[in-house]
Amino acid sequence: MNSLNKEKLINSHKAIGVIDSGVGGLTVVKEISRCLPHESIVYFGDTARMPYGPRPNEEVRRFTFEMIEFLQHQEVKLIVVACNSATAAGLSYYQQVCEQPVLGVIEPGVRAALAYSQNNRIGVIGTAGTIGSSEYEKTLKKNNGSLHIVSRACPLFVLLVENNLVDTPEARKVAHEYLDPLSDENIDTLILGCTHYPLMVDLIQEVTGPQVKLVNSAEEIVTEVEGNLIASGQQNPLNSGKTRYRFFVSGNPHPFEEVGYKMLQREIKAYQVQL
Repeated sequence: MNSLNKEKLINSHKAIGVIDSGVGGLTVVKEISRCLPHESIVYFGDTARMPYGPRPNEEVRRFTFEMIEFLQHQEVKLIVVACNSATAAGLSYYQQVCEQPVLGVIEPGVRAALAYSQNNRIGVIGTAGTIGSSEYEKTLKKNNGSLHIVSRACPLFVLLVENNLVDTPEARKVAHEYLDPLSDENIDTLILGCTHYPLMVDLIQEVTGPQVKLVNSAEEIVTEVEGNLIASGQQNPLNSGKTRYRFFVSGNPHPFEEVGYKMLQREIKAYQVQL
């Protein structure tokens, strides 16, 4: 075996790294584990410093790079920036300074929305940082200049998810306040521009109505992850079921573990790390 093939084999056994500001990136973990069951995953949620949405881009980039640096010591072969705010704040920067491939969630979500929309009227919801960056709007317009795009920041959605308050009357009221104006614009596709939002997808669909196609960036990014692994020859060749999942957080691990159990339908152990 030559040195190049040996290196590929070693890398193929490494994990996929996933980073997020909190629990939202678990939606990405869920999809990777479902679609790529032989891959191991290392996750970092910056729960002590979430939410990222209201923070300046420079600060978000710094926090994100700190998580990337941590994962680089955890034997990862690829890193997914599951946080839309972090992706919008500096994906190209992370890609330049990181030795592993770094993927973001905006481009896959845009491609899916363009494929789904029939009337060229697309809604985007996200954190204040993501919506303020206009990254979704710019990427959508770059592909189709005739689109009618309606964007709305929904910062309270993250807090509802992180505090396990999705199934409450207050959450339903907030959802109507955020989403009714988008429905009035006759959108047929809605990009969930935050990985926390799929954790309240039932409520969002109820408010928007079944005629609106919801684009879950967590589902879309898996296709890109798989394509990258195939192209680089780094798919895990083992079919032994001995995949490993490691979870790290910057805050109290117990709330994260509770949400993780609900999301992944398995007991998880998270370790607190101070960056």
